[in-house]
Amino acid sequence: MKSIFRQLQLFLPLLVLLLATKQYAQNNQGNAYVDQNGIIRWKANKEEIHGFGVNYTAPFAHAYRLAQKKDIDIKKEIDKDIYHFTRLGFDLYRIHVWDTEISDEQGNLLENEHLDIFDYLLKQLKDRGINFVLTPIAYWGNGWPEPDEDTPGFSDKYGKEKSLTDPDAIKAQQNYLTQFMNHVNKYTGVAYKNEPNLIAVEISNEPHHRGTKAQVTEFIRKMVNAIQKTGAKKPIFYNVSHSIHLADAYFDAGIDGGTFQWYPTGLGFGKELEGNLLPNVNDYHIPFEDVIKEHHAAKIVYEFDAADVLKSYIYPAIARSFRTAGIQLATHFAYDPTFLAYANTEYNTHYMNLNYVPHKALGLMIASEIFHKIPMYSDFGEYPDNLEFGDFKISYEGDVATYNSEEKFIYTNSNDEQPKNLKKLKGIAGHGSSQIVKYEGKGAYFLDKIKKGVWRLEVMPDPVIVKNPFGKNSLDKTVAVISWKSNEMNVKLPDLHENFMINGINKGNDFIDTATGLSFSISPGVYILKNPGATFKDLDFNENHRFKIDEFVAKENTVDKTYLVHEPLKTSEAGREIELNATVVSNEEVEKVEVWLQNGNMYDSVELEAKNNYDYSAKVPQKLLNNGFMNYRIIVTTKGGKFTFPGGVAGSPADWDFHSSEEYQTKIMKVGSPIYLFNAATDSDKMVREWRPENEVVPIPGNEAEFQVKLEKLFMEDIENKNAEPVYDYSFRYNFSEKTLNRSLTSKNELVLKARALGDKTEKLQVALVMKNGAAFGTVVELSPEIEEITIPLSELKPVKTVTLPRPYPGFLPYYFEHSNESHLKMQDVEAVQFSIGPGISKDQLQQPHAIGIRSLYIN
Repeated sequence: MKSIFRQLQLFLPLLVLLLATKQYAQNNQGNAYVDQNGIIRWKANKEEIHGFGVNYTAPFAHAYRLAQKKDIDIKKEIDKDIYHFTRLGFDLYRIHVWDTEISDEQGNLLENEHLDIFDYLLKQLKDRGINFVLTPIAYWGNGWPEPDEDTPGFSDKYGKEKSLTDPDAIKAQQNYLTQFMNHVNKYTGVAYKNEPNLIAVEISNEPHHRGTKAQVTEFIRKMVNAIQKTGAKKPIFYNVSHSIHLADAYFDAGIDGGTFQWYPTGLGFGKELEGNLLPNVNDYHIPFEDVIKEHHAAKIVYEFDAADVLKSYIYPAIARSFRTAGIQLATHFAYDPTFLAYANTEYNTHYMNLNYVPHKALGLMIASEIFHKIPMYSDFGEYPDNLEFGDFKISYEGDVATYNSEEKFIYTNSNDEQPKNLKKLKGIAGHGSSQIVKYEGKGAYFLDKIKKGVWRLEVMPDPVIVKNPFGKNSLDKTVAVISWKSNEMNVKLPDLHENFMINGINKGNDFIDTATGLSFSISPGVYILKNPGATFKDLDFNENHRFKIDEFVAKENTVDKTYLVHEPLKTSEAGREIELNATVVSNEEVEKVEVWLQNGNMYDSVELEAKNNYDYSAKVPQKLLNNGFMNYRIIVTTKGGKFTFPGGVAGSPADWDFHSSEEYQTKIMKVGSPIYLFNAATDSDKMVREWRPENEVVPIPGNEAEFQVKLEKLFMEDIENKNAEPVYDYSFRYNFSEKTLNRSLTSKNELVLKARALGDKTEKLQVALVMKNGAAFGTVVELSPEIEEITIPLSELKPVKTVTLPRPYPGFLPYYFEHSNESHLKMQDVEAVQFSIGPGISKDQLQQPHAIGIRSLYIN
C-alpha cells in the first residue's frame, strides 16, 4: 500500500502539470484559419489567436555543433530554456528549419539527429502550452558564424537564387515540403500537418525574389500546393517584406498571410549603440497595406530585435508599433541557448537570455503582454505621446518599461511607479527595485500569489557583463559571468505581515528563515513567503500555472577569476566633482577595492565603498581635479591576492616587479574650454551610417584624421523596395554623450566645424544637434575645397528632419522620424550630432557626385 501511495506521490505533480498545461492549451485544439478580416482564429471556438515568443535554434547548426563539442546533453539544455520561455509568459515559438541538415538533394526528409532533437523540442513546447509557427525552408548554409559544412540538402546544392528558379530545385522543395508536413513526430505521435499547436506554416525564410510577377506567383503556388496535397489545413504564410513591388504576386498565389521582420537598429554595429533609439521604433508603416487588406490576409512577424542594444525600454515600444500595424503574432530573434550565452557566439549582434540579460528578457515579457492585451490597429499617436498606453509605460531615461495592471506588475529596471491595485496583485516580475520590492541583486525575480498571505518567490542569480557582447566573439572569450550570492531583499505586500516565514522548496534548497520586519537575505532559488500559521497546497499553485511550484532553473556560478567593469569619464571640467563607479565580481572574497590616482605631480589613493555585493564607488579628491591628465588604476584585494585594473594584472603597482603600464585616463579641461563633440581620429568607429565602400577614415599630418564621405549619387534604388519615393539624402550620426557626461553645454554659444569639400567645387552639409527626445536642430553650411573652421552660432539652428539611424530593416520603413516634440532646442538634452548631405543642394545637383571630409566638431 505504501508503494502505491509513493507512486501516487511521484505521479501527482506530473499529472497536475499536465492538467495545467491542458488548461493553457485548450484554445489551440484543432486548426487555425484566417477570417475575412485577416484575423487568425481557432476553428474550434472562433477565438482570435494571440501569440508572442522567440526563435531558438538549439537543434541545428552552430548551437547543435557546440553542444556536441562541449559534450552537453542538448535535450536537457532545451528543457531548461523552455522553462524560462514559460516563466517569461511566452506562448509562441518560431524557427526557420535548417533544411540543408535534414534533407537530401532531391528534397527527401532525413530522419537524423537534427530532426529527432527538433521533434523533442516541439514536444516540450507543446507540453508547456506553447504554440509554434514553422518555416520549413531556410535556404541558409549551416555554418554561421563558422564556415558552412558540406551538408546533404538541396539548399547546399542550389543555393537560394537557383532554388527560386531551377526546375529541379523547385521539385526538390515541393517534395521536401510534402514530406515535412507528413512527418510524424515520434515524441507526440502526431504528424506536423495535424499538430494542434502548429498555428501556421511560413513556406521559406526571406526568399528575395527577382523574377517577374507571373514567375513568382507560379513558384509560390507550387509550394502552397505541395503543402496542401498532404491534407494540411494550416494557414500558409509567405515572406512579403522583401521585393515589395511583387506584393500582388505573393498574395495572388493563394497564401493566407504575409510575414514581416524588423531590425530597427540595423545589424552588426559591433558594439553597443548609444542614445535614445525610440525614434527608430516609432512606427511600423507598411506601404502595401492596401494589397494585404484586399486579399483579407493576416500578418505575422517572424523575426525582430533591437540589435546591438543592451537596453530594455525598446522592446515594448516595438511591440506597440507592431500592434498598431495590425501584426497578430511575433517572435523575437533569437533567444541564446544558455550554455552559449556566456560567449554570445551564435549571433553576436543579438543578445537575449533570462540568465544573462534579465532586464532585456523582462522587456520581452512586457512585449508579450502587449500582444495579448492591446488590440490590433490601436493608434496611440506619435512620439512622445505613445510612451504611455493602456497599462504600459516606456522611458528612455533610466531604461525602464513597466506593465502595471490590476493583477500584474512587471518592470525591467528600478522605478518609482506605484502598483495599480496592491490588493488584487497576483504576479510580480522585476529587475532592480520598486515600490514593493527592494533588491540589491542583479538577477530577475518573480513573485506569484498562491493565496492570501502566501507567495512564491523565485530569484535568479546575478549576471555581470564583463566585455562587449556585440564584438568579435569566441568560445574562449567570456562576455558575461553568473554569480551566486545572497542579496538583501525587502518585500512590501499588504497581505504579508512583518516577520513572515521564508522556506526554500526547490531541489536541494532547505533554507528556512524569518524576515526581519519585511527584509531578508536571499540566494537564488524558489521560496515560499508566508505568514505564520498560513497553509496552502501545491495544487493551489500548480493548477493555475504552466510550471510546478518547486521548479527552478538557473545557470550555475561561472565566476572563475576577478573581474572589474569600469568606464572612465572621457573628459571633465576642472573643479567639477568626479565619482568613480566600478562593478567587481570575483571567485574569491573581495576584501578591498581602492584607486590610485595621479594628476601631474599630485598623487592620492582612495578606498571605494561597497554599495552591495558588486558595485563600488568613491569620489576623487578635490586636489586631483585640476586641469591636466588624471591617470589612475583600480586595485582589487581578495583573499587570493591583489589584481590591478585595467588589465586584471596580478599584483599591485607597489610591487617591485609590477610591469603593466595600462591606466585609465580622464582629461580634466579648464573651465569654459571648448568641448569636442566629434574628432575623426578617435570617434569615427562609432559613427552610425549606411555602409558605402568609398567612405573611410584617413590620416592627416599633425596627428589628425579625416572622416571622408564620397557619394556617386545621393539616391540609390533599393532592389527590395523599387516603388519607393526617392529620398535624396545621406545622413550619418555620432552620439557624443560619453564626452559630455561631466561637462556643461548650456553656457556654449557656437559650434565650430573643421571640414572641407574633397573635390574642386563647394559642397553643402547640414549639421544638426539631436536631443534625447529625437528632435533635431540644424543648419546648412557651405564647404570649400580648402580646410577651414566654420563657426555656426547656436541661435541659427532651426528644427530639421531627424533621420532614423541606423537605417532599419526592412528598407521600406520610414526614413525620417515623425514626432510631436516641441520645436525648442534644449542644450542640456543634446546627445548627438547628425550630418546630412542633401539638404540645401539644388535639384539639378542632387544626383551628382558629392564628397566631403570632416575632421572635428567642437562647441564654444
